[in-house]
Amino acid sequence: MSESGSPLDNIRIVLVETSHPGNIGGVARAMKNMGLSHLCLVNPNDFPSHGASSRASGAGDLLANAQVFDCLHAAIADCDVVVGASARLRKVAWPQLDVRQTAALAIERGGQSKIALVFGREDSGLSNSELDLCHYLAHIPSNPDYSSLNLAAAVQVFCYECRVAWLEGQSVKQDEMASGYRFDLASSEQMEGFYQHLQQTLIEIEFLDDQKNARFMRRMRRLYHRAELDVKEVDILRGILTATQRQVSHGVHEVKDV
Repeated sequence: MSESGSPLDNIRIVLVETSHPGNIGGVARAMKNMGLSHLCLVNPNDFPSHGASSRASGAGDLLANAQVFDCLHAAIADCDVVVGASARLRKVAWPQLDVRQTAALAIERGGQSKIALVFGREDSGLSNSELDLCHYLAHIPSNPDYSSLNLAAAVQVFCYECRVAWLEGQSVKQDEMASGYRFDLASSEQMEGFYQHLQQTLIEIEFLDDQKNARFMRRMRRLYHRAELDVKEVDILRGILTATQRQVSHGVHEVKDV
């Protein structure tokens, strides 16, 4: 069975600030074993590394082609769906999936969109600001009394489930909004531009205090992530924001004229 052009080709594994190079090599081996080939590294502590190459054991091509970025935003800028792996509960609820649901979503969307599965630091995982960039929070339903998994082992589980979902043709049903798309989903970079525009507009209309309402903006991110906006919808919303800013500016000038 040919794997070229499969949804697996559009799934990338993103590792954030990995401490141990051996884990990078282990991840590369797990990926190649399950048919995934796109590895992205964000500020790795030690890479390239003999330790990574040694653990890769035949997956050196993935290490050679791995892309290195200085921030998570750059690593996922062109992705339409971003899933962050985390075992910790958060004060602001993210839409959550288990690893099997994540795989089904990745295979369903991977036919037309770029998917990022993001894994955090070995000791502390992903920060809240990094999870702000994710559409979903994913977890492995392990033993609650001992839920710690090595990074490479955790990636192996996700890659395995993605392969099984692809082989068996499993997929999640598209909701009415997704099935009717005429435009591509907005990329992570486009959504970040929208969030910055939204925050600035809310400050200008004196709705938002930038120093005290980080949690409010986090909730706005959750809201719009759930909506899965397409490119046209983002353009419309940003047009509304621009018109709002113009009206505020016009009102200020009128007051000054008086």
